[in-house]
Amino acid sequence: MIHKMIHIRVFLVDDHPHGREGMREIVMNDESFIIVGEAASGEEAIAMIPDVKPDLVLMDINMPGMGGLEATHRLKLLLPSLKIVMVTVSDDITHLFEAIKRGAQGYLLKNLTPSAWLEYLRAVSLDEAPMSKELAFRLLQEFSASKTQAPKREASSRSASFNKETAVITTPLTEREKEVLERVATGASNREIASELGLSEHTIKNHLKNILQKLHLDNRVQLTRYAVEQGLVDR
Repeated sequence: MIHKMIHIRVFLVDDHPHGREGMREIVMNDESFIIVGEAASGEEAIAMIPDVKPDLVLMDINMPGMGGLEATHRLKLLLPSLKIVMVTVSDDITHLFEAIKRGAQGYLLKNLTPSAWLEYLRAVSLDEAPMSKELAFRLLQEFSASKTQAPKREASSRSASFNKETAVITTPLTEREKEVLERVATGASNREIASELGLSEHTIKNHLKNILQKLHLDNRVQLTRYAVEQGLVDR
C-alpha cells in the first residue's frame, strides 16, 4: 500500500539572509516540509503569512523594527491555529516565557544540530513536542517561585486556587487527565507517559488534546504553569 506523504507548509522569518539560508538548508533535508515563503522582517511576515497560510512559521526572535515576539503576537491574533517556533541564539529563560506568552508553540536554538531541529519541528507539527527535562525543571522552579512570592494574588478564571484540595474541586480535569498533566509538567514525552501509565501513545495524545481544550491553553509550558498554580505538582 502506498501512503500519501503529509506535507507541512513552512514559512521562514529572519532579517539576515544567511539566517534564512541556514533555516532553509535544515528544513529542506526533510521531504515532509515544504517552504512556502520567506520574510526579512516582522512587518513583512504579517503582510505575507495570512495569504500564504503556512502550517508552521520559524521566527527569528531578534529583528530590527518589529521583532519576532511582537510579530508572533499579531500573527496569533490573526491566525490562532498557526504554529510558530521562535529561533534564537539565546537560551535565556525570560525570552522563552515571553515567547510562550505571545503564543509561540516552541523555541529552537540556532546552535542545535540539524537532526535535533528536524526532530523537534516534526514533533511540534504533530502536537507531540515535549519540553526537555532541564527546561521543565527550570520552569517548575520559576513558576513555583512566582507562586510563593505572590500567594495572595487574585486567581484567574483558569486557576482559582493554589492548594491541592481546592484544585480537586476547581479543575475541570478528570483524575486520569491530572495524572497525564503531572507528567507533562516534568518534561515527560508522550511515549514516557504512556509507558508509566500503561496506556498507548495515541490515548495519551487524546488526553492531552482534551486537557488543552478544557483549559483553553496552547502548549506544554502553559500546562506546566497551570499544574503549579493548581498545586498538582510540587517543585
